[in-house]
Amino acid sequence: MARTAEETSGAPHILIVGGGYVGMYTALRLQKKLKRELRRGEVKVTIVDPNSYMTYQPFLPEAAAGNISPRHVVVPLRRVLPKCTVRKARVTELNHDEGWAILQPLSGPPERISYDYLVMAAGAVPRLLPIPGLAEHGISLKTVGEAIHLRNHVLEQLEIAESTDDVELRRKALTFVFVGGGFAGVEAVAELEDMTRDATKYMRKVTPQDLRFMLVEAADRILPEVGPDMGKWTAEQLRGRGIAVKMNTYLESAVDGQIELSDGSSFPAGTLVWNAGVKPSPVVRHGDLPLDERGRVKGTEYLTIEGLVRAFTAGDNAAIPDLTQEGMFCPPNAQHAARQAKVLGDNIVRSLRGKTLKPYVHANIGAVAGLGLHKGVAQTYGFKVKGWPAWFMHRSYHGAKVPTFNRKLRVIADWTLALFLKRETVSLATVEQPRADFQLAALDDARVKAAAKETAA
Repeated sequence: MARTAEETSGAPHILIVGGGYVGMYTALRLQKKLKRELRRGEVKVTIVDPNSYMTYQPFLPEAAAGNISPRHVVVPLRRVLPKCTVRKARVTELNHDEGWAILQPLSGPPERISYDYLVMAAGAVPRLLPIPGLAEHGISLKTVGEAIHLRNHVLEQLEIAESTDDVELRRKALTFVFVGGGFAGVEAVAELEDMTRDATKYMRKVTPQDLRFMLVEAADRILPEVGPDMGKWTAEQLRGRGIAVKMNTYLESAVDGQIELSDGSSFPAGTLVWNAGVKPSPVVRHGDLPLDERGRVKGTEYLTIEGLVRAFTAGDNAAIPDLTQEGMFCPPNAQHAARQAKVLGDNIVRSLRGKTLKPYVHANIGAVAGLGLHKGVAQTYGFKVKGWPAWFMHRSYHGAKVPTFNRKLRVIADWTLALFLKRETVSLATVEQPRADFQLAALDDARVKAAAKETAA
């Protein structure tokens, strides 16, 4: 395995595994705090991620519903991090004791790079359960690709129902099941129900009354982040829109699209969306880092990795003590990740300069959730807000928090145009098989040539 430039340079090399909230914001902080050192080559920063962009996940439900262009919820890492090296690759092995990592790029053989400082910020992936049929028929909403696919898939189900007289096929196509009553699940079901209701305005056979949306939650309430009262209000609002909300209920099977729930109900569904929790990225297990019983990297209040030197972590893949609540850990949300990244970046700079590290202390300011156009729920600083004001708070907060001025303007432009223009409800499902028509044409040409040859013979 060839040695890279980092292995032959004497400048401290900071390796950031993951280009999400923590990875990107940490790198931005380092660019700001180490501006002179980076320009002089006295320190190097490398970000490794399978994608060359950061995804602003709170906007994924709106992207799936067509309120925001999917391109506007991602931030190109190379554009915002010109002083850092961005590697589009996967970390397949990591040895912090010796200070090296093995990267698997898009093509070609694996490469080894050495480093002096490590930031483990690989984030989280969907937490799947051994439910028959889930892996084959379920889809999550963690990436922009999944948001695009989900939008196209849901609209395609409407097209199926509009184009057939088969009662059973129509019922299956118009049944949409969402599992998980947290932010991701509730916002997804609310936004997509809003979109499909709009789409039926242009159809002759499918009406809003034909749509069957269902939210399944294993706990006894939804949206625990906004408190029990607002969670109860949200459930009532969803039910008022015709969305069935089933709590204390589990998904038991989804074989062949046949949904079976723990309450005994069984029915076919054309769409199954799984948002029932996350787990740390598998990358954290590819090395010698200390993990807790849930597979999270053991972190400290200083955002260092427990028992290691020059090793830091934060975000969804880390167990960081919450100093505002004794015995608790910081929840895996964007609010904590973005704030942890600033402290983490500052602590790396302090470590480089031989200064004392600072602890991460942050009290949760509350939560806001969008429930479709002009509908929302929020609880911030002890105040409970619902309806249009909460929706406005949701957009204002996330519009301000989405990274870069460029993306802020594009998102605001999307929202502004939506005030005057109707929502687009066109399925582009063919983009997932872009060579289908080309292959069909090639097959047709082959058949014509074979027929001509047979006739000539």
